[in-house]
This record gives sequence, C-alpha cells and structure tokens, in this order.
Amino acid sequence: MDSTRKEWLLNALLAGALFAVPLWAWMASEPFIITLATRIAILAIAGVGLNIALGLGGMVSFGHALYLGVGGYVAGIAAHHAFSGTTVLSLPGTNQMLPIWAMAMALSGLIAGIVGALSLRTSGIFFIMITLAFAQMGFFFTLSWPAYGGEDGLPIFVRNQFPGLNTARPWELFVIAYGVLLAVLGIFAMLRAARFGAALMAIRQNPDRAAAIGISPFGVKLVAFILSGMITGLAGAMMADLTRFVSPAMMAWTMSGELIVIIILGGVGRLFGPVAGAAILVGFEVFFGGLTEHWKLWLGLVLLVVVLFARGGLIGLIAGRAQNG
Repeated sequence: MDSTRKEWLLNALLAGALFAVPLWAWMASEPFIITLATRIAILAIAGVGLNIALGLGGMVSFGHALYLGVGGYVAGIAAHHAFSGTTVLSLPGTNQMLPIWAMAMALSGLIAGIVGALSLRTSGIFFIMITLAFAQMGFFFTLSWPAYGGEDGLPIFVRNQFPGLNTARPWELFVIAYGVLLAVLGIFAMLRAARFGAALMAIRQNPDRAAAIGISPFGVKLVAFILSGMITGLAGAMMADLTRFVSPAMMAWTMSGELIVIIILGGVGRLFGPVAGAAILVGFEVFFGGLTEHWKLWLGLVLLVVVLFARGGLIGLIAGRAQNG
C-alpha cells in the first residue's frame, strides 16, 4: 500500500476512533471520557488553525495562544453580560454560540491581520519573537483587566447554547465540537488543494522564486495568517465553553508552545496531524499526569524522539513521508 492510501486509512481510523470512543462512553455513562474527547477535538481545531500558518506557510508563530485567548474572552464576556443583564459597548451580551463564534472569529481575524501585517515584514527568529511579543501583551493586558476577573479569570456560570442541542450534556457538546472539527479539516483540505494553498506552499519553499512568477508572498501569507488566527479564535471560544472559564493562562506562551507541540507530534502540514497530536498531548496529560506532576518530562522525551527520528510526526511515521506538507 502506498503512503497516500496509508495516510487516508489512518485519517479515517482517527476520525472513527474520535467519534466511537465518546459514543461508547455515552452509552456506558462515562462523561469524563466524553469531556476528554471534546477537549481533544477543540485542541485539534486550534491545531488546524496553526497548521495553516505553520504547516502550509512555514510561519512559525509562537503567539497563537493570543487568538485562542481572544476567542475565549469573547465567549466569556458575552456570557458574563448576558448573565448579568448588562451591556458592553452599548450592546447586550448573548449566550448563543453561533453569534459568539462569529464575533470570536472576526476579532481574532482582525488582530491576526494587525499582527501579521507587522510580523510578516520580518522572518526567522524575528517573526517568532514578534508573534510572541504580541501574545505576551495580550496576556499582561488580561492579567490587569479587573473588570473581567484579572488574574483570577472570568467564570461562565451557564454554558452558552447551540440551536437544537442541550450543551449542558457532555455528549451533545462533543457532537458540536466534532462537527466543527470536521468542518475546519474540510477547509484545510480544500485550502491545501486549491491554487491558494499551492501558492502558500511555494512561498514556504522559495519566496523569491514565487515572487518571480507573480505571486505576492506578503499578501498570500497575510491572508493565510488571518485565516489561521480566525480558526484558532473559534477554538478559544469553544474551549471557554467546555471549561466554563477563561483566564489569562489561555494567552500564555506555554499555550502557544503546546499548540506547536501538537502539530509536531501529529505531523506538520498533514491533514489529521493536529488530531493525532492533540490526542497524544491529552493522553499524556491524563495518564502520566495521574502518576507524576513531572509528566511533561516524558512528553519532552517523546517530542525529542519525534524531532530526531520521525519529522513527519506520528502520521508520517506510519504512512511515510511522501505527503508531508
């Protein structure tokens, strides 16, 4: 079997397992397993967002936690004002997921546009440091924002609602997250197969040659960076609803690092790389975290092995490296 078929088969197995395990947990009345699967799905959505910038465009953003946090705070602030019956900027709050997602994606996209317009004028370590600096600015801003909890964070007392489903039930919240994950994976696949994706990957490989044939590296990368930020912001709004809490920790540099780790573990540029990476991260967090508080040491060793011996990540190791990126 060639590497392409192996990868599609592996993708199908991952998609099936991510649905089958919580389905079994629902029938067996194991809500904790369903919540873990929901967390994996939401982290994978954030990973897909970063995978557009990093996997397709080669943009090593070390500040994507900023968009995750922006999405989270949009959900938290909207729910806070809906619960208290007050307004923000003369607008009422809302507890409906769909308008909250739209606002989270719009604001994350706007901020990603500003960050990208400045940071994409540089490359390499300077690009990494600028994206990190913006994320840290967001972190310290929310840390000193007493109106919305400051360093204590902002609780969401009642989970936001989705039309036709009861989001208080773990299984129905998982179905929402799983559906959104499939949608963003479809967007990633279409983007990669489209001329835009081809241009983005050409720029990643050689920006000078891409410019020589009429492709604008700055414009293409900026659009990809904005799309990446919007999808990560959507994941942030969903994560806030899952935990019913948002805090500055969502914007911390460690969160940006975790998103990059997810991509590397699963496979940079691969369609289901973020799904595999998120499952590995949450698996280590739960199983090794129950044994020792130093569980990240073991995660670090696995990451070291992947970087040295399996640069295509878990999917690349099993399917082969031909479809990497």
